[in-house]
Amino acid sequence: MSDIYESAANSLGLFSSPCLTKVELRLTCKGISDRDALSKPDPCVVLNMQSHGQWMEVDRTEVIRSCVNPTYSKVFTLDFYFEEVQRLRFELYDINSSSHNGLREADFLGSVECTLGQIVHQRKLTKALLRPGGTVGKAIIMITAEELTGNDDYIELSFSARKLDDKDFFSKSDPFLEIYRLNDDATLQLVYRTETVMNNLNPVWKTFKVSLNSLCSGDHERKLQCTVWDWDSNGKHDYIGEFEATFKEMRGAIDGRQVQWPCINPKYKVKKKNYKNSGIVILNQCKIIKMHSFLDYIMGGCQIQFTVAIDFTASNGDPRNSCSLHYIHPYQPNEYLKALVAVGEICQDYDSDKMFPAFGFGAQIPPDYKVSHDFAVNFNEENPECAGIQGVVEAYQACLPKLQLYGPTNIAPIIQKVANSASQEVHTKEAMQYFILLILTDGVITDMADTREAIVQASHLPMSVIIVGIGNADFSDMQMLDGDDGILRSPKGEPVLRDIVQFVPFRNFKHASPAALAKSVLAEVPNQVVDYYNSKGIKPKVPSEYQSSRQFGP
Repeated sequence: MSDIYESAANSLGLFSSPCLTKVELRLTCKGISDRDALSKPDPCVVLNMQSHGQWMEVDRTEVIRSCVNPTYSKVFTLDFYFEEVQRLRFELYDINSSSHNGLREADFLGSVECTLGQIVHQRKLTKALLRPGGTVGKAIIMITAEELTGNDDYIELSFSARKLDDKDFFSKSDPFLEIYRLNDDATLQLVYRTETVMNNLNPVWKTFKVSLNSLCSGDHERKLQCTVWDWDSNGKHDYIGEFEATFKEMRGAIDGRQVQWPCINPKYKVKKKNYKNSGIVILNQCKIIKMHSFLDYIMGGCQIQFTVAIDFTASNGDPRNSCSLHYIHPYQPNEYLKALVAVGEICQDYDSDKMFPAFGFGAQIPPDYKVSHDFAVNFNEENPECAGIQGVVEAYQACLPKLQLYGPTNIAPIIQKVANSASQEVHTKEAMQYFILLILTDGVITDMADTREAIVQASHLPMSVIIVGIGNADFSDMQMLDGDDGILRSPKGEPVLRDIVQFVPFRNFKHASPAALAKSVLAEVPNQVVDYYNSKGIKPKVPSEYQSSRQFGP
């Protein structure tokens, strides 16, 4: 039985290149024309990276309303590999402000392709956007690259203001704050733009995080220009005032004291005799956050708990028939096996006991042949774990003749089962176990509302969900579970706390190596692990602590 496992594993050829450095990319666009002549566009840029011939979304900027020359505060942070050609595509969209379907109802305005190496080499790359159809448009995109210089610390800042000038006739100002860094060449670089607080001269802006590198390039005395604006829906924002600061000054708010700056309008200062200021801007909190890496957590003893769930619904076809997705060919592994081995081979390296729970759903199971959506593939409900990925493969093959494939395709029960285990880990307050659930399914799920609810609840836990679509079904509805396209919400409207789902159709990788599939579905996991523990303020154990707390056998 291990022949199939070996043939699939041997074809993996997995490797990982050492990351040379991390690079931050910042974007500005000029001269965007809107398809709708009656209004200005609401532009957003989506960054895609090519992996084994497939374009995958990496991240996207914020949407800037009514703007033809947007400068984005969103920073893209990428790993730069000198020895790899890393192809990037920047896609510009006009986002429909009334739509909740993300890019589905957005207008595509143009795109640019280049390599990360080109941007790094030139430091600032300016290119014309190619319009739909491939013609060169008038709009240009400027991409600026900056290498992260070894300091991965983040700064958390909380700003407010009081008694700002009122710029509106019929209501109070709608203020937002922009922070710019003064570069060595005397240019200004946008670091962060807050949200707009409507109709309020004493705004309290949301706490935000920026890297120390972004804020001041590690130079605590570098000048920062901070400007307060009154937001207008037509994009022509009214200037309220500005002040200069340094990170050294901001550090005064670390111990809970407030740091204040008068917000000055230079024109008013010249014209008005008794002019004092246009308001006071207050820094209420400055916190330095040490950012730990995925490797820090793994070396500190964090284990990846890998669980597999396999679809045994009737739509897969009778396993005895060679057309079935579950057909066991003596020499050629089916798609379920290929996907299982490709992903499992990576995960098992981060699990010390190499014991993996394996479940099935959508089948009638012995002895009474009732439908189950979370049965143990080895039929041992007390201990559903299999020894290694090979053990999962053998249990899968052994159970097929004993099952009656049935339906429907419900995956909420298995998500909840793994979430129950992950919820136990929350109480430990330590980074010891992170759960990955791999779901292999051949069709669109039938309990979408329950699944959305289960994912939203699971987003609060140390777990990630990977869904691989097997076969040729229409998986378009499954994309909504992957938070890359808008924000997933529960039926009650509660948003996911963090994006924990990655969905890919296996057919996209049918002619690529299994390594390409593994790389695609697991690419987001390290960041998901780090985001979870950092958000909870849970530090990795240092290796010496981990070793001393580990139980070693004789």
